[in-house]
Amino acid sequence: MSRFRLQDLPMLESSPTSPATLRSKIGELLVHSVSAAARVEMVDPETGEYRVRLQGLLDQEDLPFER
Repeated sequence: MSRFRLQDLPMLESSPTSPATLRSKIGELLVHSVSAAARVEMVDPETGEYRVRLQGLLDQEDLPFER
C-alpha cells in the first residue's frame, strides 16, 4: 500500500465513484493518519441520506525507503 499524502486528498471528491472505491481511499487515509475522528453531521431517516465529517492528522513523516 502506498503512503497517502496531502496531495491525494482532492481525489476523495472525484465523482461519481463507487462506495467500494471511496471506502478504499478513505481507508488508506485513515491508516496513514496519526489521529482521526468522525462526526455525524446529519441523518435523514426518511430518505437514508447522511453526512459524516472526518477530521484527522495525516502522518507526513518520510520513511527511509520513500526518499
